Amino acid sequence: MCDDVGVSESHSHTADEYLMTIWLLAYPVGEYVPSRRGPQPTAAARIADQLGVSRASSGEMLKRLEGEGMVVRGEKKEAILTEKGRIAAMRVVRRHRLVERLLTDVLGYDGAESHEKADGIDAGFDEEMVQRLWEKLGRPERCPHGYPIDARHELRENPTLKPLSKLDAGTEATIVRLAEHDGDLLHFFYDAELLPGIEIEVVAVSADGGAVTIRRGDDQLVLTREQARGLYARPAGVPVVPADTACWGSRGTGAATLSVVGD
Repeated sequence: MCDDVGVSESHSHTADEYLMTIWLLAYPVGEYVPSRRGPQPTAAARIADQLGVSRASSGEMLKRLEGEGMVVRGEKKEAILTEKGRIAAMRVVRRHRLVERLLTDVLGYDGAESHEKADGIDAGFDEEMVQRLWEKLGRPERCPHGYPIDARHELRENPTLKPLSKLDAGTEATIVRLAEHDGDLLHFFYDAELLPGIEIEVVAVSADGGAVTIRRGDDQLVLTREQARGLYARPAGVPVVPADTACWGSRGTGAATLSVVGD
């Protein structure tokens, strides 16, 4: 495993959730892409929306993370992960996804249940425990919902994926990831067996974009726009981005700061 970079584990579980949310907003795919309708919300508002908390609570936590050197605020008050914050966020992402695998692979929970329960227990795993867990689980590459354990693999893969809502009729694709931000939506995906690795074809898209009809094997299924937006797929012909399990995300590389801004 690659050399580690020391980061304090002192921030609370709630702070960890903020770091993971900022990470996902900084690297948009699917539901994390900001809406183009009307004025763009502030970074604090976008983070609050994802976590289901008040704008005031979001602002207070961002101030705390700024004081801990995890984020800085930009000219428009956007949240920008520092190098320290970026590495911490990558660790939170990795830990959360591995605990989800523990819950599904060992304890028998389904994927939707694992996401809900992991939020309550993953903060108790330190770096040594996380490393041992990864080894014990057989060095998995992905969480139950298809997100790479290695956050850098996630970044390399992001440009190759599109939400089903963005695919044209006639496009064949493989589902790679399931949106996690909405528990009811995640339960729907598992109940409907729309899982990572499933091959589908987009049969039709309604004129207003409000419904997407897909073919899965011999079956057809009509998805709402929200459901289609939460399924991230790799269109046929797009190469698979391989994981690098020799160095699976304990060390940060690349740009020193990552921002959460509207587009």
